Amino acid sequence: MKKAFILIGLALLGLALAQKPRVVIGTGSTGGVFFYYGTAMADILNKAGVVEAQPVQTGGSYDNLQLLRDRTGGGTYYCALTTTDSAYVAYTGEEPRFKDRPAKAQRVLFYMYPSFIHIVTTEKAGIKVVQDLKGKRVSTGQPGSSTENLALLVLQGAGVKVESFAKRERLPVAEGAKALAEGTLDAFFWVGGVPTSSIVELSQTLARKGDRVYLVPVDPKSTTAQVVMKRFPGLVDTYTVPKSVYNTRTDVPGLATGNVVVCPESLPAEAGYAMVKAVFENLDTLRTAVAAAKDTSLEATAKLYGKLPIPFHPGAERYLKEKGLIK
Repeated sequence: MKKAFILIGLALLGLALAQKPRVVIGTGSTGGVFFYYGTAMADILNKAGVVEAQPVQTGGSYDNLQLLRDRTGGGTYYCALTTTDSAYVAYTGEEPRFKDRPAKAQRVLFYMYPSFIHIVTTEKAGIKVVQDLKGKRVSTGQPGSSTENLALLVLQGAGVKVESFAKRERLPVAEGAKALAEGTLDAFFWVGGVPTSSIVELSQTLARKGDRVYLVPVDPKSTTAQVVMKRFPGLVDTYTVPKSVYNTRTDVPGLATGNVVVCPESLPAEAGYAMVKAVFENLDTLRTAVAAAKDTSLEATAKLYGKLPIPFHPGAERYLKEKGLIK
């Protein structure tokens, strides 16, 4: 009888060890890079067998951080794809939705890529600078998204009030691109990786109509740029989109924020380590699936170490130390 209990105990122990942590990855709206990146990442993790990963479509960074804060538990860990500025204000409680309950449990797993603050219009719309948005039909991004928050900051820096628009929309990127192509919108903001597929498709659609995508530039020395970079020092930087990306006539200067994968502090250290290892050992697969992942690297991740007030996950620290990138 005693032997039978021992065998049952060992069997239960083996079953427990065999169970993989369940990781839910908050991504973004369809047509945005987060959605494709999170889906490709989950596929890599599942094929590597390190966790049971499931991507979920969301409204973006803040939705993802709220899921991490509120839904993690019972053996399920919600990880978030997020811009660095969103992660920062959610961690400090500066973002209203996190004022009473800051997302202090988030831990950085790795850096993904920069997200450009796209201000997308067409050549025929006649919008050349941010101030030209006055009197136009403009989308500032989904309500409460990092796109909307950064769009409002850019507009503030340029001295443009949303009340001056002929019409204000708050659309995700795919809907904004569709409305612009159909002529029911004059411009839209989008904070996302380069290239963003919805804008690539928009460029192709406009070309067939004898028009062209125009990205409104933001001069790095302008008041607009200084206002945004002062709000997020070290987290928002200058960035130039090559003309080949969206078939614009010239390279376009502007601003970009970073993107990171964050997971809850409660995610076991071994699981965090295995996730980072799986992603970076399959980086070619990720880059084939998502063009923006060309900027995903251990070196870029190491540069962010100590730059954010948000700690790194112990599993990520272990992997970076093994690679000799941090001490």
